[in-house]
Amino acid sequence: MSELRETRLEKGKALAELGQGPYALRFEPSHRTAELQQAHADLPNGEERDVSVSVAGRVMTRRVMGKLAFFTLADETGPIQLFIEKATLGDDFGHLTSLVDAGDLIGVTGSLRRTDRGELSVKVKSWQMLSKSLQPLPDKWHGLADVEKRYRQRYLDLIVSPDTRETFRRRAIAVSSIRRWLDERGFLEIETPVLQSVPGGADARPFETHHNALDLPLTLRIATELHLKRLVVGGFERVYELGRIFRNEGISTRHNPEFTSIEVYQAYADYNDMMDLTEQLIAHVCQQVCGTTRISYQGTEIDLTPPWRRATMHELVLDATGLDFSSFGSRAEAAAAMQAQGLAVPELADSVGRLLVEAFDQKVESTLIQPTFVIDYPVENSPLARAHRSKPGLVERFELFIVGRETANAFSELIDPVDQRQRLEAQMARKAAGDDEAQEVDEDFINALEVGMPPTGGLGIGIDRLVMLLTDSPSIRDVIAFPLLRPEARSGAASPAMG
Repeated sequence: MSELRETRLEKGKALAELGQGPYALRFEPSHRTAELQQAHADLPNGEERDVSVSVAGRVMTRRVMGKLAFFTLADETGPIQLFIEKATLGDDFGHLTSLVDAGDLIGVTGSLRRTDRGELSVKVKSWQMLSKSLQPLPDKWHGLADVEKRYRQRYLDLIVSPDTRETFRRRAIAVSSIRRWLDERGFLEIETPVLQSVPGGADARPFETHHNALDLPLTLRIATELHLKRLVVGGFERVYELGRIFRNEGISTRHNPEFTSIEVYQAYADYNDMMDLTEQLIAHVCQQVCGTTRISYQGTEIDLTPPWRRATMHELVLDATGLDFSSFGSRAEAAAAMQAQGLAVPELADSVGRLLVEAFDQKVESTLIQPTFVIDYPVENSPLARAHRSKPGLVERFELFIVGRETANAFSELIDPVDQRQRLEAQMARKAAGDDEAQEVDEDFINALEVGMPPTGGLGIGIDRLVMLLTDSPSIRDVIAFPLLRPEARSGAASPAMG
């Protein structure tokens, strides 16, 4: 690697002596490669078109055959062939073929020619070095064989993998279509603090930091919920925020400590309205990204056409296990019944309601492949959700599951400040007992509720998991451009491009 790098450095010096940079200030392409491919699709094999075009991109492959050379140049939209001949370039032919390597960024100007084999090509009349690459591309155009390296050196993955670029292009379309859909319905996106003095809005362990000037302990936000609700108290009836969330948790195919979510709040609505909104929004985004609401995920057909199935947690657990948790009079009775079915009984699950959720997690969640709204959760697991209007011990909450993964979470929001304080104080007791993910009492939030909050429906959607679904990606790391990874154990002084 060190010898290759030195060779390329020498080529860079030679280019500089020729007045070729090797790091240009700018270049103005007349077209992107895909535009040329489309606009000149009618050019017959073996013929030329006397038009002047200029393109810029990265040299992906190169073949030099005496006085003729063929390079493949790729920009963001795709590849095009460069037809390079000594008869046209003169001395510049030797400079181009000897000093330009795969991986270099160049700009070329020329006419168009379709080869006898049908390849649209730019017949190069002049060229310019834009940026000399000091390291070779990995495995030319076949991608990175080491999956871990794809995530660590995403720039290389993007260069050699059109599929990876397409995933992030689709992610961008999904995010913009979500915002556009909500904006068109009167929702306002308002930014809330990332640094918070009291973490809240979710059961999660926060990242802790410190503000030196104020000598103030702070955390990165684990949700945007409590600040968005303050905005509803203040009079904004439809608000949302799409942004980064930080939770100090493990890493898996479904979890990254830094992830993206959207939270949406609508005054004078409840969780039924949020179910309608959720399925309409996600179906719209799927149509925008995929062109259809019927998609394939890891070989399984998924139909996102509304309406979606709605079922209570009690019903789903009863169907899967035969256990009717509404019939248990005590935690001990529920635990014994679960153990008889071979289900684990965690010590922190200290009530019938928490054991119901455990049974659901163990036996039901992974089976919910088609979109399913799981509704009516135990109050113990939902400290920010409103008590159910007709079912004691439950709250008006749903989670949306698709392909066995939670994709969205929503409530009829709890707006009673007395009830909210009691719920959060119960959470504090759990935290004191060792539950690091239990929520804290946010006194300013309670004060906001005491000012008065209208009936409100709230919704949170995990953007990364939704994009996984829409791009048929098996891991959350495939849809996050730069996922968090363990530090790489290095032995020796290998170049970072080669690992």
